[in-house]
Amino acid sequence: MTTNTSTAPLSTDPAPDSADGKAGPWAALLVAGLFEMGYALSVNGSEGFTNLLWSAVAVVFFLFTLYFLSVALKRIDVGIGYAVWAGIGAIGAAMLGPVFFDETLTLFKGFWLAVIIGGVVWLKLADSPKLGVSSAAA
Repeated sequence: MTTNTSTAPLSTDPAPDSADGKAGPWAALLVAGLFEMGYALSVNGSEGFTNLLWSAVAVVFFLFTLYFLSVALKRIDVGIGYAVWAGIGAIGAAMLGPVFFDETLTLFKGFWLAVIIGGVVWLKLADSPKLGVSSAAA
């Protein structure tokens, strides 16, 4: 009978989800953004925190969005992470507001939402290691 007596230290870091270990933080940021959408919508539904059910839902969404945002910001720069998080929340609230509440989504608003989406995509690309290597070489 053999016993493994390896002295390799145990890592406290979670296993990376991709080769560069960035998929996990970006997934947490996406989840934080989804909770931010829920928070924004439920604050609207709370009618100034006068509706108890919507207010309680808003508090729950708020706590979850802060938790997942803090997890994501351990590995993502705060400027990029916050911008992406706020963009996801703003876009989601603007697109789902007309579904759940008496709001409108015009072509003009849609254009500016597309600009936000484009900015979020470019921020994600700016965090890409391939882009960092090519810009460092230039």
